[in-house]
Order: sequence, then C-alpha cells, then structure tokens
Amino acid sequence: MKTLIKNAYIVSPDVEIEGASLLMEDGRILSVIGAGEATPDADEVIDAGGRLVMPGFFDIHCHGADGNDVCDNSLEAIRHIARRKLQEGVTTWLPTTLTQPQDKLEEIAGKCAQYMANPEFCRAPGLHVEGPFINKKNAGAQNPEFVRPPDFGELKRIHDIAPALIVSLAPDIEGANEVIRKGAEIGITSSAAHTSSTAAQIFEAKKAGLKHLTHFCNAMTPVHHREIGVVGAGLIDDSLKLELICDKIHLCPDMLKLVFKLVPIERLLMITDSMAASWIGQGEVDLGGLAVIVKDGKAVLKEGGALAGSALLYNEGLKNVVELTGLPLHQIVKATSWNQAQSLGLQGFGKLEPGFFADIVILNNDFSVWKTLVGGEVR
Repeated sequence: MKTLIKNAYIVSPDVEIEGASLLMEDGRILSVIGAGEATPDADEVIDAGGRLVMPGFFDIHCHGADGNDVCDNSLEAIRHIARRKLQEGVTTWLPTTLTQPQDKLEEIAGKCAQYMANPEFCRAPGLHVEGPFINKKNAGAQNPEFVRPPDFGELKRIHDIAPALIVSLAPDIEGANEVIRKGAEIGITSSAAHTSSTAAQIFEAKKAGLKHLTHFCNAMTPVHHREIGVVGAGLIDDSLKLELICDKIHLCPDMLKLVFKLVPIERLLMITDSMAASWIGQGEVDLGGLAVIVKDGKAVLKEGGALAGSALLYNEGLKNVVELTGLPLHQIVKATSWNQAQSLGLQGFGKLEPGFFADIVILNNDFSVWKTLVGGEVR
C-alpha cells in the first residue's frame, strides 16, 4: 500500500522544502516530491496542511513517562512509556535503566526484550544501561546503595537478554576502561556518566572506545581554569558526542546557547532523560526506590533536592532549542535523530530520503505533535 503525505513543510538534515509531498510504501520512503511537481497516486493520502514533517525523534536516554518507569520491571509500564513517547514524536526509544541489583536489571531486560519483540508503539532496538558502574560521589539521583565496581560479565548478561546499545559509566573508576573496550567489541557504545573524571581520564577512556558524554554538564566535573574536567573535554574534543537535556533546567538557557554555539551540531544528541515525572504535571513518583517530587516541570529527590531526571517531552525540547539558538531547523534536526542513528550504527534512520524508513513526526506550528508514523503507519 502506498501512502502520500502532501502539503508538507519537509525538514531533514540540510534540507527544507515547503509545499512538498512524501510517498511511502512497505515502511520506507519511495520519493520526495517538490512543490509544484505532480503528485503520484496513493492508496492513502495525509494532508499535512503546511505542517512541519520531520524524521521521527530518537530518544536514546529516557527512563519513563506518565507515572511509569522502565525499572518498574513491568511489560505494561514499558508499553505505556512507549505509547507516551510516540505522542512526543519519538519513533525510536532506548529504554533506560537505573542503578539497581543485577538480578533485577536482568529481569527488566527480559521485560524490555518482550516489548522489542512486538514494538507496537515506537521502536526499541536496544537498551541504555545507566549505571551501576558509576562514582558514588556523583550518584545524583541514582541509588548509591546499588553502585558497584565495573564488571563486564554483568553487562554482558544484560546484553544477552536485550541488546545494550549504550552503557553509561564512570571512567575514573578502576576497571571501567576494560568494560568500555570489551563493550565496543560487541557493539555497545560507552558514555561517561556520574563521574569525577579529569579531562585526561576522559581522553584515556576515548582510546578504549568511549564515544558519548551522558546528560552533559550534569553529575560530572565542571570546567575550571586549571582542570577543564569532563565538561571541558566535551567542549574541545572533536569526536565525543554530547547528550543534552534541553529543558532549560538541567542546562540553563545560556548554557544551551553556549553549547550550540561552540560545538558542531554533528556532535549533539538531544535527549529527554525523562522519568515517571513527565506528563503528570506535578506530584510524587518513584525513581529506582528514591522518592521524587515534581513541581512546575522540575523533578527533584525528596531527600536532598538533587535533580532527578527530567519531566521533559521531546517535542518541547526541540521548541526550546529553536527559540534559544535561532539555528535553522535543517541543522537542529541532525541532533534529534540523524546523529543518534549514525552514532549507534542504525542505518536507514534520521533522514527523509528515498530508501529510508518512513519514521516521521508531523508537528504543528507550536511544535505540538499532530501525527507520528512508524514504518509509514500512523500510530
């Protein structure tokens, strides 16, 4: 069956086409038709009415949504999160775990694997395993009770149940570089997180295979004029990719402007790091056994007040970046899906071009989500 999206403002990396159309068949894009060109026949036609049509978002770091968390260890919770992510325009999501006991992480991986076998909402090609191999001093909202030394065997057991596409760990902890190196050999991308690393330790971890910095600027060593830390390493390195929570809380507006000004867009990965707090407005939720208070879009631990993930919706993060940076959408769109797909080696995602998967978000002018398509199907 062929499906046509017409009257579209198409935005793809380095491409903006007003009044365009998009033809899809068998889950992939067949052709992009410019304004004024004849549109082909199709079995189904979606009139976008001039709305933005972009590649579906990739949220590679998200713990939960709407009162549900991946670490609830429930297939229904994972399904509910995936449904909510779809409503944010996310077509690919990496269920993200927390620092928990090994047996529970393996059970959670099993629930995720069940969803991956039948991804009825957004796609979920693998996990993001955040912790437990972090520095207790930088635990933030991770539960310090379950922090433990890096152990590749533990990671491999999780990976064997559901593919671990990303592991977030602290390179300053002894044994971390071995996990990074062995993980790279089986396709696991390592990201520095919850760490007291120096810049030199980050560069050493890069030699072992480190590729990302998790929720950049948060729970890591800041820039100092005598030691530039993890943040400084991320700013000056030419290949490390930076996860950005664009809620204007985890990174203040001026910091977001600075990062987008200094760092090439090809190295930026927009994420939500959302947890059960998203979608609920305000209230109290659980994060890995720790109580979290949600108020005015901000989630903090009940004990101590540390930021506890975000309540951000992906499309709202995009709106923030557009308003703060003034960058053209055909550049910003690289940080919403294309960069993530490239970094993780997932081919056929992140662009609206012939041959690519028809994973698409259609946005209203205020960046609210009108429709989301996965494999050319409105879900």
